[in-house]
Order: sequence, then C-alpha cells, then structure tokens
Amino acid sequence: MLDFLQLVLFILPAYVANAVPVVLGGGQYLDFGKSFFDKERIFGNGKTIRGFLAGVFSGTVVAGLLALFVPVSYYPNPQLQFLGGFALSFGTMVGDAIGSFIKRRMKVQPGKPFLLDQLSFLFVALLFAYPFVPTSVYEPLGVAFLFVLTYVLHIGTNALANKLGLKKVPW
Repeated sequence: MLDFLQLVLFILPAYVANAVPVVLGGGQYLDFGKSFFDKERIFGNGKTIRGFLAGVFSGTVVAGLLALFVPVSYYPNPQLQFLGGFALSFGTMVGDAIGSFIKRRMKVQPGKPFLLDQLSFLFVALLFAYPFVPTSVYEPLGVAFLFVLTYVLHIGTNALANKLGLKKVPW
C-alpha cells in the first residue's frame, strides 16, 4: 500500500529545487547566450547558472533536513535519503533544462505554455534518484500520483508566482 504523505516527502527536494530559481535565479545564462545549430537559443533566458545552482543547493538542503528530522520510509538510512534528495534536486534542474532545450527545438516561444514545463523536471529527477531508492517508489500508482500532483501543483504555484510578480506569465 502506498503512503501518499511519504511520496510527497520523498519528492519535496525536487519541488523545492524547481521553485527556488524563480526567486533566486538571474545572472549569467546557462547557455551563455549561445544558439544551437538551428539558430535558436540552447535553453533561453529563463535558465541561469545561479538559478540552476540555487535549485540544486536548496533541494539538497531540504533533503538534508528531512534526513535529519523526518525520515522518509522509502530510504533504508539517512545517508541514502540525503543522496537521493541531492539526486532529485540535480535531476530536477537537468530535467528543467532539457525541457527548455526541447521547447526551443520545437520552436515554442519563451513564455508560452508547454507540457514539458510541468513534467520534464519530474521525469529526470526520478531517473536520477533511481539508484538511491528502493523500487517501491516506482510502483505505477505512486508514479502516476507524483505526475498528477506535480502537474496540479505546478499550475497552481505558477499562477501564484505570477500574481506575486515573481513570474511574467501564469504558467
């Protein structure tokens, strides 16, 4: 039987890593302003080195705090919980960049809604965390729950960030 609260605690480092660049990002672009061979930017202006690093760092801090104070039942020990949280955080940022890369290749304009914006980070985060987590996390019902929850939360938090003036668009 799946424990949905444990799944939320498990994925929390990824959610934090995904949200923090909206607030702490900026500065040098992750692609250094370079274009791919198709003459489109590699990632675009929304992906910055500071945002990438802030996402990885903040998600990892959350993973560490959880490992110390709120053990997630999917992990056999706090060390693997911390490493899994780091992998989720790093995978989140890589997945977000991959989503932007694909979006640029498909000629979707910056700021336009695209399904990969909501879900690419989760897919890659789960892949990166796989070596650290027992396969019970990857039961179909649990993965489906995480994708639905992520989609709903992503839409809601982006709308809120837009209302607060943190994002130019509500998606």
